[in-house]
Amino acid sequence: MKDLFDLLARAMIATISLFEAFTSVWFMHRTKETMLEYGLTWNPDLLIYSTALALAIGGIFLLIGYRPALAVTLLLLYWVPVTFIVYSFWDDPRHIRNVQAIHFMKNIAFIGGMIHVLVYGTGKYSVRRFFGVTKLPKEKW
Repeated sequence: MKDLFDLLARAMIATISLFEAFTSVWFMHRTKETMLEYGLTWNPDLLIYSTALALAIGGIFLLIGYRPALAVTLLLLYWVPVTFIVYSFWDDPRHIRNVQAIHFMKNIAFIGGMIHVLVYGTGKYSVRRFFGVTKLPKEKW
């Protein structure tokens, strides 16, 4: 049952990451406007395409359970800075501080889920199980 929940959790994390990659490119004009609002002015096209690629690769790798450490690293390289830049509730006006704090905490929990995958691995259901790993017999001395 634990392995099934590992797969379900990976699928949920991958879904959010793949959705973020897709919408960043699909709504590129709005994404650029948002980046400018937060002071990210350096080459927005390159930033959008590179982060979308990292999110897509990380999401797909995480979903299929292939190289989970690489997948989580790619995802964390995006989610950690975005969480602290976009949801900096401590700088926001009082009337929206609580909402931004909730979004910040949700992203922190999401990051915690990725760290859990990084530490404990993907579980039984991953693409590595489909590739036969040949183990040679040990020599007896």
